[in-house]
Amino acid sequence: MSLVQDRRISHFHEAARLGSVRAAADFLNVAPSAVSRQITQLEHELGMPLLERHRRGVKPTEAGERVLEYYRQRLAQQEVLLESLQSLKGLQSGSLVLAIGEGFIEGLAGPLSRFSARYPGIELKVNLCGTNEVIRQVVEDEAHLGLVFHPTRDPKIRTHVSRPQPVCAVVNPQHALARQFGAQEGSRRAAGKAEPLSLAALANHSLALPEVSFGIRQIVAQAEHQAGVMLSPTLTCNALAMLKQFALHGGVTLLPEFVVSEEVAAGRLCRIPLQEAQFVTPHVQLISRLGRQLSDGASRLSSLLQQDMTAFSPLEGDSVGQSR
Repeated sequence: MSLVQDRRISHFHEAARLGSVRAAADFLNVAPSAVSRQITQLEHELGMPLLERHRRGVKPTEAGERVLEYYRQRLAQQEVLLESLQSLKGLQSGSLVLAIGEGFIEGLAGPLSRFSARYPGIELKVNLCGTNEVIRQVVEDEAHLGLVFHPTRDPKIRTHVSRPQPVCAVVNPQHALARQFGAQEGSRRAAGKAEPLSLAALANHSLALPEVSFGIRQIVAQAEHQAGVMLSPTLTCNALAMLKQFALHGGVTLLPEFVVSEEVAAGRLCRIPLQEAQFVTPHVQLISRLGRQLSDGASRLSSLLQQDMTAFSPLEGDSVGQSR
C-alpha cells in the first residue's frame, strides 16, 4: 500500500483501538474531521464499511477486523525485521512489552534484571493487568509476551510453557488451621495420607478473597458449586498483596502456590492443600499471539523467563508442558 493508505490505515486502527474518532484524533494530535476523512477514503478504496457508528463511539465491522489483523501483522513483521537487523549489532537497541498478572511481580524482578544486564540497550515495559486484559494485549500485539494464571482457552493464543500451580489455603504459622494441618500431617506422614482441607472447613474462619474478575475467584465459585458450599468472605479486594497481608495478620486467603513461595520459604506463611479438584488443576502460562514471529529479543526473554521464574519451576512429580 502507498504511504497515503498507510496513514489511512493507521487512523482507522487508532479509532478502532480507542473506540471513537475523537479519541483517535486526540491521540494522533489531529482534528477529528481529518481522522473521519481518512477512514472514509479508506472505506471507499476498499469498497466496504470498516466501522460501525453507535452512541458510545465506533467498533470495527467484520471487514474492519480483517484490515486490523493485516495491519497488526504488518507492524509485527516490520518489528521483527528491525530487531533482526539490531541483532546483528548484538541486540544493542529495541523495546519489549510484557503484560502480566499481579501474582508474577515478585518472581519477575530477578529475570528482568538479568535480561537488562545482558542487553542494556533493550527497553523493557511491563503492563500490570488482569488475565482478560493480558490476553487482549497479546492478541492485539500491544504486548510481545504475556504471563497469565488459569486463562480461558483462546484460539489466537500460543502457549510457550504451561505449569501446574495449585490454589491453596494460606495462613500464618500460628493460625488454628496451620496447627491442625501440621498435627494431622505429622500423624499421617508415615502412611503418606494427610488429608487436604475442604472448602466447608473454611466456613468458620475469617476469609479474604479476590474480587470476581480474578481467575482465582472464578475457580472458587466452581468449587463452591461442586461442593455445595457458599463461602462468605470477610474481605474482598483486587490486590493480591492485600490478601497476603490479611493472612499474615491472622486471616485465611486462597492463592496459587507460586504467589506465596517467598513468604513460605521464610516461614512467615503456610500453604495448606485444598481438597476440591478445581484447586489442583490451574496452570500458569507464558503466551504470545498465535502466528506472531517473535523477535530475537522476545525469544531470548521468553527463554529466560521459562528458566528463571519460580512460577515455572517444576512441582514434585511434574513435567513442563511446552509450546502448543
